[in-house]
Amino acid sequence: MWPRFALLAGLGAGALALTALHGFAQSHALMINASPSLPHWAIWLEKDAAPARGTIVLFAPPPSELLTAHFGKKPQPFGKHVLGMPGDVVTRQGRTFAINGEIVATAKPKSRKGEVLALGPTGTIPAGCYYVGTDHPDSFDSRYAAIGWICADRILGVGRPIL
Repeated sequence: MWPRFALLAGLGAGALALTALHGFAQSHALMINASPSLPHWAIWLEKDAAPARGTIVLFAPPPSELLTAHFGKKPQPFGKHVLGMPGDVVTRQGRTFAINGEIVATAKPKSRKGEVLALGPTGTIPAGCYYVGTDHPDSFDSRYAAIGWICADRILGVGRPIL
């Protein structure tokens, strides 16, 4: 009787653990960063977490010819810091961007391959959208029109650096 009970209890516990693991895997993932624009190479993705100023957000970049030329037809997700939140005001003087009056980035005129880089959006960040970037000079982020605002439909989740 006890061996059978122990077997059934073990199977039940295993099924419960697999169910919990499956649920966890639906809302979390380990992402590997191959870009020098973030100093971390391993990022823990929380798919259900809400972006906040300063957090890392992982997103699917919008399609563009420039993106395809540099990252291929199916680029990997991008990871950037959230610099601007919905309702914040983005301004630009020359190629220097500010959010609510605080300078956050300066855009390069051309890419490393020599393509002209159109400047990103200015004005009030729309609801559900974010201004993202890093302090790396070659970061391809919201300071450029090819990236622009990153809105909720492109966001995969919030990242937490682990390595």
